Amino acid sequence: MNTSLSFGDQLCLAVRQKQSAVCVGLDPRWDSLPKILRSGINAADLASVTRAMRDYCKLVIDAVAPIAPVLKPQAAFFEQLGPLGMTLLGEIILYSRQAGLIVLLDGKRGDIGSTAQGYAEGYLGRSSAWGCDALTINPYLGEDTLEPFFQVASSRAAGVFVLVKTSNPGSRFIQDLSVDHQTVYQRVAAVVQKRAADTAGSSGYGCVGAVVGATFPQQLAEMRQAMPNAWLLIPGFGAQGGTAQDVQPGFDSQGLGAIVNSSLGIIFAYQQPEYQGMDWQEAVARAARQMSLELPKPSMASK
Repeated sequence: MNTSLSFGDQLCLAVRQKQSAVCVGLDPRWDSLPKILRSGINAADLASVTRAMRDYCKLVIDAVAPIAPVLKPQAAFFEQLGPLGMTLLGEIILYSRQAGLIVLLDGKRGDIGSTAQGYAEGYLGRSSAWGCDALTINPYLGEDTLEPFFQVASSRAAGVFVLVKTSNPGSRFIQDLSVDHQTVYQRVAAVVQKRAADTAGSSGYGCVGAVVGATFPQQLAEMRQAMPNAWLLIPGFGAQGGTAQDVQPGFDSQGLGAIVNSSLGIIFAYQQPEYQGMDWQEAVARAARQMSLELPKPSMASK
């Protein structure tokens, strides 16, 4: 990855090079791993579980790297293994980078003051301790808590994706509330757009993006219009019910501006009927390839 480019331009280049908007969510759930990797291992033996997880994650990365521009490890599934899992997360981030993937850590971090600064400096940029290219962040402690993430991301050619309109049904509880004739998610989107525009590179996209779910297609179309300079991370595809038609409104006229996440539908594809009897790693690769074919293809022309 060319870190001399801004994050928005890096992501644009990666999507164009692979002609794919697939973001693979890496959620290594022990009970769902292939039996061949779990055989003979006691789930209480964290050292053995971690070794099996390491093998699994690396084989998934090997399968999807030729197809997907972005890998999104979910921090929770590493954290639940304790210190061993956190060491594994560091290994997987490095392995993914070496495979040519952009690493977007799904950590949903967010806090006040110096704590936010610590998260930002620790995670963002390839020069950071964790070496992530991007991070998901939570805006619900206030706009001032986003500032450290914005500043560090901009200075290190990294990216942040702010939770705007998430894919879970319960997102309506807060995000759809109306305040001063504006919903909460619309208000957050306005902050994202301003910072995305301020950091826009030659692609037209900045280092600040938004998480907007495929399960709310109408709001997705609204948010694409409201944040023309922001990359959209679209969860909810596949297992959560989102379809290729649902995510279409998240893309701009050139087939850019969005990356679509699938976790269970790709990394556990071998559990699906159409892949039964197939080598599990090949099933992962085929599921990623099929998803890529269903999504809009980016134009090679400049925005």
